[in-house]
Amino acid sequence: IVIHSQEKENSDPDYIPINSRFKCVQEAEETLLIDIATNTGCKVRIQGDETAERLFEIPDEERCLGFLSEVQSIQEAHLKASLPEPKDSASWHQVEQNLPGLLQASSSGALGFEDDFNALSLEDKRNMQNHQTGSRREPPPPPVPQNRQFHREKEGTSRDQPKVTNTMRKMFLPSTQSGQREGLIKHVLAKREKAYVNLHNFRFFVGTWNVNGQSPDSSLEPWLVCDTEPPDFYCIGFQELDLSTEAFFYFDSAKEQEWLAAVEKSLHPQAKYKKVQMVRLVGMMLLIFARKDQLSNIREIMTESVGTGIMGKMGNKGGVAVRFVFHNTTFCIVNSHLAAHVEDFERRNQDYKDICARMSFVTPDDSLPQLNIMKHDVVIWLGDLNYRLCLPDASEVKSLISKNELQKLLTYDQLNIQRTQKKAFADFTEGEIKFIPTYKYDSKTDRWDSSGKCRVPAWCDRILWRGGNVNQLRYCSHMDLKTSDHKPVSTLFCIGVKVVDEQRYRKLFEDIVRIMDRMENDFLPSLELSKREFEFENVKFRQLQKQKFQITNNGQVTCHFSFIPKLNDSHYCKPWLRAEPCEGYLEPDESTDISLDVYVSKDSVTLLNSGEDKIEDILVLHLDRGKDYFLTISGTYLPSCFGTSLEALCRMRRPIREVPVTKLIDLVSFPETLCALCHQEKSVLPLGSLDGEEASGMPLQVPKEIWLLVDHLFKHACHQEDLFQTPGMQEELEQIIDCLDTNIPETIPGSNHSVAEALLIFLEALPEPVICYELYQRCLDWSHNSRLCRQVIFQLPRCHRSVFQYLMLFLRELLKYSEDNNVTVAMIAALFSSLLLRPPPNLMAKQTQQDRQRAINFLYSFLLAGDEE
Repeated sequence: IVIHSQEKENSDPDYIPINSRFKCVQEAEETLLIDIATNTGCKVRIQGDETAERLFEIPDEERCLGFLSEVQSIQEAHLKASLPEPKDSASWHQVEQNLPGLLQASSSGALGFEDDFNALSLEDKRNMQNHQTGSRREPPPPPVPQNRQFHREKEGTSRDQPKVTNTMRKMFLPSTQSGQREGLIKHVLAKREKAYVNLHNFRFFVGTWNVNGQSPDSSLEPWLVCDTEPPDFYCIGFQELDLSTEAFFYFDSAKEQEWLAAVEKSLHPQAKYKKVQMVRLVGMMLLIFARKDQLSNIREIMTESVGTGIMGKMGNKGGVAVRFVFHNTTFCIVNSHLAAHVEDFERRNQDYKDICARMSFVTPDDSLPQLNIMKHDVVIWLGDLNYRLCLPDASEVKSLISKNELQKLLTYDQLNIQRTQKKAFADFTEGEIKFIPTYKYDSKTDRWDSSGKCRVPAWCDRILWRGGNVNQLRYCSHMDLKTSDHKPVSTLFCIGVKVVDEQRYRKLFEDIVRIMDRMENDFLPSLELSKREFEFENVKFRQLQKQKFQITNNGQVTCHFSFIPKLNDSHYCKPWLRAEPCEGYLEPDESTDISLDVYVSKDSVTLLNSGEDKIEDILVLHLDRGKDYFLTISGTYLPSCFGTSLEALCRMRRPIREVPVTKLIDLVSFPETLCALCHQEKSVLPLGSLDGEEASGMPLQVPKEIWLLVDHLFKHACHQEDLFQTPGMQEELEQIIDCLDTNIPETIPGSNHSVAEALLIFLEALPEPVICYELYQRCLDWSHNSRLCRQVIFQLPRCHRSVFQYLMLFLRELLKYSEDNNVTVAMIAALFSSLLLRPPPNLMAKQTQQDRQRAINFLYSFLLAGDEE
């Protein structure tokens, strides 16, 4: 029980352990002769170990009864936990799992500790938390990457609840203390894991195959059953499962079921398997199977996917992953398809870094921090990594292969070179390659590519790993399978998995609880911060800035720190800021670095451009059972044309950085409704001046930034292969954005792919899309009729209408060169409809596949029309 005096604001609270010497009694009240239906409240007497008796009056009778019930359950649990050890020691975990109430209610003593809390259903956890924690909500994780951000309810919080300070929260919520205690116990147990685990070996088959959009045409047993002994796990990754346009834009694929069925038919016949998980993103699919007798030892299964294609989200390239816990070892299996083309090894490095940075698994209990790829004991990374040989002459390479001089060839392998230079996969291990390159063959044959392009053979398909206790038994390709232009690759690992010894675990658990009881009564946690004020200068759109500081545990006990939301906030920081790590544990005298990252994305740029938000925030670093530390964040932001409305940009004849701040704020405070836009078009817009010399000038028909990007692509990129399908380079994108924000260039810097992606990023960042939100539903409803579609466009405000017509002219011109640039009407319609015809924010989550298809159909009618349209 935590008792805090309201009379003495700065005094330390009293802690009374609920143990066998704790007493809590409701004081008797006079019996009422008349039954009155009012809540009369009650009085409670509390006496702890070596503490004086205290009398408390609780005005709400229901709360009083709930309090007494909770205390009673804790005392009963304490009694149960002190009973003799069960005869069957293997039932210890089961006993723990059958007492979930102890987790939230325990305050002292060797109580049942739920080691597998995440295995409970989400609903069970919510019920437990709502029942136990009352008005307290645990600190949420850092801002979720924007493409996956979801609303988190304030669980168990009443709207008309009085405002409470953090100190008051701590005073009223003993159950939160037990939650913190549980976390500390888990932390110490993890630190001393070697004391209670044994290593048991398990066999993992890992395979990867780029199937080039083909359907299975033969049994997969030559690939999946090449060992006499059956594996315990299968981890199977496919790339280019489906090359159709529909699959490219996240629609369902029949190929998924075809290949899943082919795999299930070809698993090792000497064991029975069950699918653990499957995840697919366009052409990348990852399947995990386990022997049925091992299923009960697998828990906390999660999946995630990251697209690294154009705009960092199209799924033609990227990665999919499954993470899980097997016994006491955490696994993360990643299947990726990285950027193509011999010369683009830097783009492949970037894809790898993007997947590592953006792939995070959101735990069902959203008060826990997210897990990234590297926070696992064993990581296995497989896929078409697409690294080639730095030898341009295909005949020379084939000659070396025919002489079996593979080791000489491997010195020219880009992946080996990039790993040596620590540019990618630096912490990973790969087994010795003794098989010939797996790419590129004529389909259905063993002949090297005989097409006009005559691709140089390469080891595109690879399997790497990181982590301890991993022994590779073999690593080979499978030449018998000829379905694709790639050959499948597989490896067999023998992995030492940590298996818990139940008796040793229980003994250590009880020892830790006893030590914590003693330490918690004698010491309070404390932190030392190396810095508390942070200034970020010249923050720009899509350019990351980092600052680090160090925290040190200068107290006597292990402490848990976390960034918590300020009062009435749902997140601990603004959307452009995050702290990494946002929570953790520190032993006495232990230190850790915390990185504060500032990154302005499309979701935060508009408010910063308009001056409604600033680079200012206060972070609250909370110490369980200790005090709060306050960090001040400040800085300057440089406005960008990206995230600024079309109306404002049409009224700027100069670059946005040259516009005085006061005039800029007036310009970018755009109207919120279509009616206001149309009214502005008739009255305010024609004035459109920024200074005296432009006072008589009319607004530009389209923003100069859009004109510069489109004009560059029109002049230089109509014949560019895979335009709008290959992502740009991050450094070039930063240069292009800076260039448009600071001057009116004669030429745009960077490659055609970077300029193309910059155009897409510009359209995506618009606060009001080219086709205004208010016309979204009408466009969908009329998408079947080209005449009605044109009518909608004429209802747009002038600058929106001009931009739409200008873009359609350019895209129709681009489609004339589709043989060179590989651009199709279907691909362009799907890509640009997601940018030009976006659902309003309140409908974004409700958008169906049918809605997306109708949006695509709407654009079709303009892309297929003649130029006179």
